[in-house]
Amino acid sequence: MLARLLATAMLVTVPVAAQEATPAPAPATPPKLIVAISVDQFSTDLFAEYRPYFTGGLARLAGGVVFSGYQSHAATETCPGHSTILTGSRPARTGIVANDWVDLKTGREDTTIYCAEDERVPGSTSEKYTVAPVHLMVPTLGDRMKAASPATRVVSVAGKDRAAVMMGGKSTDQIWWWGGKGFVSYTGTAEAPVVARANAMIAERIDKGQPALELPDYCKPRDVAVTAGSRTVGTGRFERAAGDVRPFRASPEFDGAVLTLATAFFEDMKLGRGEATDVLIVGASATDYVGHGFGTEGTEMCLQLTHLDRQLGAFFDMLDRSGVDYQVVLTADHGGHDLPERNVMHGVPDAARAQAGLSSKPMSDKVAAALKLGEQRVLWGGNFGDIYIDPKLAPKLRAKVLAEAVAQYRAHPQVAAVFTGAEIMATPSPSGPPESWTLIQRVRASYYPGRSGDFYVALKPRVTPIPVPGGAVATHGSIWDYDRRVPILFWRKGVTPFNQPNGVETADILPTLASVIGLKVDPSEIDGRCLDLDSGPGSTCR
Repeated sequence: MLARLLATAMLVTVPVAAQEATPAPAPATPPKLIVAISVDQFSTDLFAEYRPYFTGGLARLAGGVVFSGYQSHAATETCPGHSTILTGSRPARTGIVANDWVDLKTGREDTTIYCAEDERVPGSTSEKYTVAPVHLMVPTLGDRMKAASPATRVVSVAGKDRAAVMMGGKSTDQIWWWGGKGFVSYTGTAEAPVVARANAMIAERIDKGQPALELPDYCKPRDVAVTAGSRTVGTGRFERAAGDVRPFRASPEFDGAVLTLATAFFEDMKLGRGEATDVLIVGASATDYVGHGFGTEGTEMCLQLTHLDRQLGAFFDMLDRSGVDYQVVLTADHGGHDLPERNVMHGVPDAARAQAGLSSKPMSDKVAAALKLGEQRVLWGGNFGDIYIDPKLAPKLRAKVLAEAVAQYRAHPQVAAVFTGAEIMATPSPSGPPESWTLIQRVRASYYPGRSGDFYVALKPRVTPIPVPGGAVATHGSIWDYDRRVPILFWRKGVTPFNQPNGVETADILPTLASVIGLKVDPSEIDGRCLDLDSGPGSTCR
């Protein structure tokens, strides 16, 4: 069974069956299974661009309930985004302010804290770490469901540890992510037999290599080479030599492996067939690796989304055959921006890469020189987002460093805005349509005192914070809507489809699903609100 599923999910060569012409009416009872899917870096722009070409699983979801979603906060990175999807809360409440943050009081040489790291483990660093959900400050949907009904099973599988952890929470029955050569879990977790079988078959698949994928007609106009630094992208077909695991992660094969393991757990644990509603969480990470490695507008992204659509179609067909009543939600942790070189080619002449001098170290040098502090380092961080000031400085000197640093950043031609921590905290938590929020309101939705920086730097639109292309040519993380906007798609058998173009938040997903299954959630504990999935006068919000 697992071998057949692996072949379907990873080779993705079989067409997806057509949808029923007349769907059955929606069940009146709560679903037996919640399937929550995050497609990393799947922006609203990509969804809209490829929606006419979807024929599989994404076509099914596009024929359900479609919301114009927002990762409404400023820190549009993988960890903060995943922390909002199944908690009903923004990063200012989840505590996940970025993929990593600076803590100058750790007492260790590495002052960077990774979002899914347990830094209390001796020898832990932000790059060689022990995974644990210690930094997530709020419960997930699965945590709440298990507290209400211990019979609920929660399974979380993903391409990235932070995706599995931030959506799964602290009460998962099974949690697995890609470890480089196979799926792994928390330290000390015994490898489940179903994982061992999946890993063995995936290893066998990797050993066989991958020929260049066939390019559909609608992908051919995107087959244009673009040079970015030492790299040329835009024409790739995902060919891979036998045994080469390095390109496997940034290819459609990777999501196929994740869906294979999710399917294996569904069958092995008989999810959706117990006395309580179960949760199956899937973090599909390949789109993000493709976006970083090749950009969003070449043959690589076209092939990635084509195959993801087919893989999801095969996955949903498998769920259909089981007879389980399941509710799907699919969204993304953030959007993404194409590489500036191709943006310039495509009529956006102001697209650019960040200047090297924006990094916190050269800016620290400028501040130290202006204040006559010699070679003393006073700033830490990246070239945008949270910037930290040395906490050991005396209060008066810290105030001078803050004022000078803010002035230096605000004077830079590539900087749109700078907000101090005091200014951010003086801003009320935002409400209302996320598309109307001011820049400082977006930052406020990400700001968690003690983890966030002493001030926040927002680059101007279309400035890519990768100064020199290397392994990555494009990225995300900005305060702008191309990184904030993500689709939010709901589907259940018998659903009456509709599209809602007005903006909603990914934090709205938890209260929506909670209402569907009859789970009570105190509105004061979350930031989101229930979204009505009934297209008529009735309501699914209760």
